[in-house]
Amino acid sequence: MSYSIYIRNQERTRTPIDKSQIEGWLDEVIHWLFDINQEYQNYRFFQNKESLIQLKLQDILGKLIDDTNEIIVNSNYFFESIEQVHYLLSNDLDTIVSFDPAATSKEEVLIAYPGFFAISAYRIANVFWKLNIPIIPRIITEYAHSRTGIDIHPGAEIGENFFIDHGTGIVIGETSKIGKNVKIYQGVTLGALSVSKDSASEKRHPTLEDNVTIYANATILGGKTVVGANSVIGGNVWLTHSIPESSLVYHKSEIEIKKKSEFPEALNYVI
Repeated sequence: MSYSIYIRNQERTRTPIDKSQIEGWLDEVIHWLFDINQEYQNYRFFQNKESLIQLKLQDILGKLIDDTNEIIVNSNYFFESIEQVHYLLSNDLDTIVSFDPAATSKEEVLIAYPGFFAISAYRIANVFWKLNIPIIPRIITEYAHSRTGIDIHPGAEIGENFFIDHGTGIVIGETSKIGKNVKIYQGVTLGALSVSKDSASEKRHPTLEDNVTIYANATILGGKTVVGANSVIGGNVWLTHSIPESSLVYHKSEIEIKKKSEFPEALNYVI
């Protein structure tokens, strides 16, 4: 019986990727970018760490790419992009500190906030996604997903000053487009109306224009769905069509309050 399993495994196309190596490399990049451990008081040490991270990246890329020149080109492109990545993440960091009343400092957000870690992983993975490098972008964002409960596809387009609060259960699909100054709370889904494989090359996920706020557990679906600028989507909303700018969309539910004595005996149960 085990032989048939072995044969099927041999027939499968495989890539010699070390998942833990990529995850460790990501942690190193984020710690280096923001000097989270306060290691680099001397610029020479900072440069030495950059060189080490670049060598590790080339080793990772070497398991996917045979051409040495292509490895160097992709590695150089990543580090040419790193200043822009740092700029975007610095703005994201400032946005979180500015808008989250529970955030006491940048250091607290850097060290402890799952939303910032997920955004950092996404912005780094997106560089590799744009290079059409396989597997690595998904390993990076799924690592963040496993640590934070926040699932951001590396192919999504996300603008400056992105704010995630709490974050658990957020899903942002591959073809989502998110503008500047957008705030998203826990449980939000930017998903597709169809999961057909035939539509894989189409825009399947929503567009959020600038200055949109989406509150907890809202679900927005469809590639043609556009949330206009400056709009607010309330909690638990289910939205599958476009709305104009400066809209307020909310789900209205009815809450009744009764005295406990009015409930029938059937509600008094134990497990």
